[in-house]
Amino acid sequence: MTLLATFIVLAFAYSLVSRRLDATVVTGPIVFTLAGIAMQAIAPVEFSVGDNTKIFLHLAEVGLMLLLFSAAARADLSVLWHIRDLPARLLAIGLPLTIAAGALAAWLMLPGLGLWEAAILAAILAPTDAGLGQVIVTNPRAPLKVREALNVEAGLNDGLAVPFLLFFIALAAVSEGPPARLGQFFVEQLVYGVAVGALIGLGGGWLLGWASRREWISESLKPAGVVALPVLCLLVSGVVDASMFIAAFVAGLAVQKGYKAAGKLSVGFGETWGQLINLSVFFLFGILVAVNWHKLDLAIAAYAILSLTVVRMLPVALALIGSGLSLPTVLFMGWFGPRGLASIVLGLVYLESEIDLPGEPTIRLAILATVLLSIFAHGLSARPGVEFYGHKVDRLGQNTPERHDADGSLD
Repeated sequence: MTLLATFIVLAFAYSLVSRRLDATVVTGPIVFTLAGIAMQAIAPVEFSVGDNTKIFLHLAEVGLMLLLFSAAARADLSVLWHIRDLPARLLAIGLPLTIAAGALAAWLMLPGLGLWEAAILAAILAPTDAGLGQVIVTNPRAPLKVREALNVEAGLNDGLAVPFLLFFIALAAVSEGPPARLGQFFVEQLVYGVAVGALIGLGGGWLLGWASRREWISESLKPAGVVALPVLCLLVSGVVDASMFIAAFVAGLAVQKGYKAAGKLSVGFGETWGQLINLSVFFLFGILVAVNWHKLDLAIAAYAILSLTVVRMLPVALALIGSGLSLPTVLFMGWFGPRGLASIVLGLVYLESEIDLPGEPTIRLAILATVLLSIFAHGLSARPGVEFYGHKVDRLGQNTPERHDADGSLD
C-alpha cells in the first residue's frame, strides 16, 4: 500500500510540472527512478524481483506494448516505405552484431560468466527503448528519415532479440542445445508476430474506419476501440507463442490503412496509460537499484559504459556502410540507442525461466547498471544532442541523404 500511495502522489505531482520539465533535460524515467532510489533510502520496503517477478513482468510488458503500438500508429507509412533500407540495416546487420559484440565483451570483462551466460546478457541489452527514445524520434531538428529509422528499430528489435535470448537460455541450461530450435523461435516470434499484428491491425482498422464513416462509434469510445487492438495482440500472441511486441508494433502500422485517425486517438489513451505504467516500472526499478547498489563493482560499471558505446555504436557504423550517411548521422544513430523498458522486460523473461545459472547475479547487476546509466546518459543528452546534430545537418550539402525528404525531394 505504501508503494502504491507513494507512486500515485508522485505521478500527480509530476503531472503538475510535466510541461515545464518537457523543456528541460529532466525526463520522466529520471524523475521516477530517482524517486524509487530515494524512497528505498528513506523508508525501505521489502521488494525484490524474485518475489514479484510475475507482477513486475506483466506491468512492464503491457506498458511497452502500448507505447510500441502508439509509436507505430503515428508513423508515416509513406516515409517508412522510402527509408526501408535504414531500419533493415539496423535490424538485420546491427542487431546481430550488437549481440555478438556484447557477448564477447561480457565474456572477457565479467569474471565468472560462461559464454552462453554472456550471450544471454548481450541479448537482453541489445534492444533499444522506444519510450526513452521518444524525445529523439519526435524532435524535428533531426531529419525525418533518421527519426523514423530509429523508431522502427526500437519497435522491432526487442521482439527480434527474444529468439536469441531463448536460444541462449536453452544452450546455457543444457550441455548441448539443438541449433534447429533457433529457426523455430524466429518463426514463432517474428513470422507469427507479424501475422498476428497484420491481421488484427488491418481487420480492426477496417472495422473502425467502416463504423466511423457510418457514424456508429461514439466520439468518447473511439480511443477505447483503438487501444483494444494492442490488447487483443497480447491475448492472441500468447495463444500462438508469437512476440506480443512485434504484433503490437505491426498492428499500429497496419491499423492506419483502414483508419487514419488511429495515431491521434492512440496518443490520447494508449500512450498516456502506457507512459503511466512505464513510469511505475521505472519507480520500481529505482527501488531495485537502491537495494542492489552496494553490489555493483568497477567491472560491472565498465561493461555498462562499453555496452552503451562501443558495443552499440560500432555495429551501427558497420550496418550503415554504403548508406551514404554522414559521420555525424552515423554517430547520432549509434549513440541514441537507449536501454530501458525493453531490457527490463527481457531480463524478467530470463528470470522467469528459473534455470539458476551460476552467473545470474552478475547478469542481474549488469542489467541494472546498464539501464540505470542509460536512463541518465541518454535522458540528459537527448535534447542538447539532437540540437547539436541538427546544426551539423544544416551544414551538410544539398545532395546528402540527410537533406532529402523520404520521397527523394530536397527539404
